[in-house]
Amino acid sequence: MRSQRLLIGLLSALAIAAPATASSLYTVPKYAAILLNASTGEVMYARQADAPRYPASITKVLTLYIAFDQLAHGGARLTDAITISKHAAHQAPSKLGLKVGSTISLKDAIDIIATKSANDIAVAVAEHISGTEQAFAARMTATAKKLGMTSSQFVNATGLPDSRQLTTARDIGTLSRAVVRDFPQFYRVFSQVAVDYEGKSIANHNHLLTTLPGVDGIKTGYTQAAGFTLAASAAHDGTRLIAVVLGGPTRLARDGNVTNLLNTGFAVVNRRAHGELTTVAENLAEPEDLSDGTLQGLAETSVGDNPTLAMLANRTPIKQGRSW
Repeated sequence: MRSQRLLIGLLSALAIAAPATASSLYTVPKYAAILLNASTGEVMYARQADAPRYPASITKVLTLYIAFDQLAHGGARLTDAITISKHAAHQAPSKLGLKVGSTISLKDAIDIIATKSANDIAVAVAEHISGTEQAFAARMTATAKKLGMTSSQFVNATGLPDSRQLTTARDIGTLSRAVVRDFPQFYRVFSQVAVDYEGKSIANHNHLLTTLPGVDGIKTGYTQAAGFTLAASAAHDGTRLIAVVLGGPTRLARDGNVTNLLNTGFAVVNRRAHGELTTVAENLAEPEDLSDGTLQGLAETSVGDNPTLAMLANRTPIKQGRSW
């Protein structure tokens, strides 16, 4: 126990000493990240934030943004019956698996998209709103441009692989801010740990809802091309931060990186409130900033109950040099 306290203290000291020029937490080519203050728009941290990336199922945040817009302006109702077309039913997993011709209410559809990330339901909602998924995708791109997502293009409502469907961490941050700002009455759907549908409990793919206090959304994603993606929003003491990580190598690594970004971001906000001039980069200890000896110590210390320490302990030290 004493050695673990010493270790945590050492990590804290290293975090404070971390240089602003520290490289990304992950050097895999797909990685990109950004941390934003949702209220002010301040970019508190960025790595490859403007590099083109595949969004995977974070795409569905925009699908739901458009659905929320329809509801807010009277173009749809939560009681609308959404019909499952052949095209929708034939989408690849993750899916709810409803048969062609069956229906689901728009309310249930939104809940299922936000939690299970069901591709068949996302397409069915797109068709309900715009007639075809292709027409809906055109609206998605137009909406994205209007929101300021200048580097994004969408060709489907799901995020299933398509080389033409591209975005950036910065654009996903912009979208995340927009859904919080524009539709607070609907944003709560992203905070649901699970929803009940036809007597079955459907769990949310966003594990941070139950592991990181303050997190109340937004959306995970994964495809082989995109890697593990996550846009997470958390609020503490009147401040909301949004972290976006694209191209994580594993789910645990992605979740750990987002956790580090949010925790460090809130620590920086608190320290600034007490008069310190500091940044996230100055306070974020990334693997490159830890010596081989420290990492070896981590590996020999009982830190299994702490996912952040465990992730560092099991990570091969990154040698000096930058890949970007």
